[in-house]
Amino acid sequence: MQTLNAAFPWLTVLIALPLVAAAVLWLVRPLHKVARPYGLAVSLVELVLAVAAATQFDVAQAGQQQLTELASWIPQLGVSYALGVNGLGLVMVLLAVFLVPLVLLAAWHEQEAVPEGAVLERRQMGFVALVLALEALMVAVFAARDVFLFYVLFEAMLVPVYFLIGNYGGARRRTAALKFLLYSLAGGLIMLVGVVAVYLAGPGGEQGFLVDTLAGHLEVSPAVERLLFLSFFIAFAVKAPVWPVHTWLPDATQQAPAGTSTLLVGVLDKVGTFGMITLCLPLFPQASVWAAPAIIVLALISIIYGGLLAVGQRDIMRLIAFTSVSHFGFMVLGIFVRDQVALTGTMLYMVAHGVSTAALFLIAGFLTRRGGSQQIPAYGGMQRVTPVLAGTFLVAGLASIALPGLSGFVPEFLVIQGTFRVNIVAAVVAVLGVIIAAVYILLPYQRIFTGPKVPELARIPDLGAREKWVVGPLVAVMLALGFYPAPVLDAVRPVAQAVALDQPSSIETAWGPAGPADSGAVLAAGPEGTTK
Repeated sequence: MQTLNAAFPWLTVLIALPLVAAAVLWLVRPLHKVARPYGLAVSLVELVLAVAAATQFDVAQAGQQQLTELASWIPQLGVSYALGVNGLGLVMVLLAVFLVPLVLLAAWHEQEAVPEGAVLERRQMGFVALVLALEALMVAVFAARDVFLFYVLFEAMLVPVYFLIGNYGGARRRTAALKFLLYSLAGGLIMLVGVVAVYLAGPGGEQGFLVDTLAGHLEVSPAVERLLFLSFFIAFAVKAPVWPVHTWLPDATQQAPAGTSTLLVGVLDKVGTFGMITLCLPLFPQASVWAAPAIIVLALISIIYGGLLAVGQRDIMRLIAFTSVSHFGFMVLGIFVRDQVALTGTMLYMVAHGVSTAALFLIAGFLTRRGGSQQIPAYGGMQRVTPVLAGTFLVAGLASIALPGLSGFVPEFLVIQGTFRVNIVAAVVAVLGVIIAAVYILLPYQRIFTGPKVPELARIPDLGAREKWVVGPLVAVMLALGFYPAPVLDAVRPVAQAVALDQPSSIETAWGPAGPADSGAVLAAGPEGTTK
């Protein structure tokens, strides 16, 4: 794969800025008093720098790695400090740096329930420092081009998330944080075996872990390739999360602060689908085809199972978590049906879901801090008490269930369209998930926001100016992606063309007749099927 080197180390700067800022905040005691404005300022500078870096990206060559940096790190082991982004990596970096300032702004008063003084300052400082450190790791993992470096970052992300849940969450926060850590470490340890094995099976040398070095150059038997694929896929399935290794997610989001859940589900969990696309497909192409039928079944179970469990939830944070299990099922389905249209839809889905789920978690956080409970039955008639909060929650919910004109419609349409081209039965099951989605969003909206008012909550305030500044950009992006998704599609389409299966007949053998053979013709069409 060709790469376009960066004249300026944009990606290193984007990684170093929040990481250094977090360390400075931790070490310089006078900054503890201004941790919140300090963190917000750093995250906004990071966002400006990321946008500046994006202006240096050539969308016409979005399938190539750009803004690349390469330096020897541990040459004896073949490890390099190698960074670069293609179209998918760029949009995921932009998603991460876009959400972080919104999370910090949303959590402005989150720690004020603790005693005043030094304890409050330390808690605020710790939260901001952990979020900034996490931001650096998120940027780094989406930019890593060395498999060993990717693995190190994949594991390092666990540390700030563990402390964000364990130190700042609810009553059972430590249990939830430990469960999250154990699941993630188990998947990571399995992946480590595969990381070592791919180096031994590759050309080796001082840059032996580079993805470009390994892709297409693994000298292994089909059986070994399948085992290597599974070692990576299991780790990514835990992160994604895919049924049946999803059970850590509802517990984590139930106990975590709303902002932590936003970054966890909106960005970090996308590392799972990102890894499937950027590592599993190019490194293990034949094994990916071999495993596709079974993975498609898991994806369909995730879609239906996650949706049904969401319908039955009484805790609003667990409800949003189970909706995400269903949405990740759509993403994994789009990856492994191996159709260019579906794969393009998955990449757009990753961005759209990140925005709509962020809005749901943050707005639910605003509601529960006012009402003092995450239990849906504790509320009623809130539409007349907090109309702005109710309206923005409805918009975010409708975006998540793919209402036309909002961010979820185009990606879900593309995933289902591409799936229909490969297997009609799988597509029909996925459509059932769309129907269930309408129930799991509209039913809780009815219970919380319509009907008679709860007397105890009749005087709580609606969204304030700060909270509107959090929700407003999210609503704007949901509308932008709904009406004009072309910029993101232009960035990710070449990536889909590079990694999607060129000859889908191998999947058709296992899954029945396919639709039209020419995927590229539909991929070149716009979201409504009309030629761009």
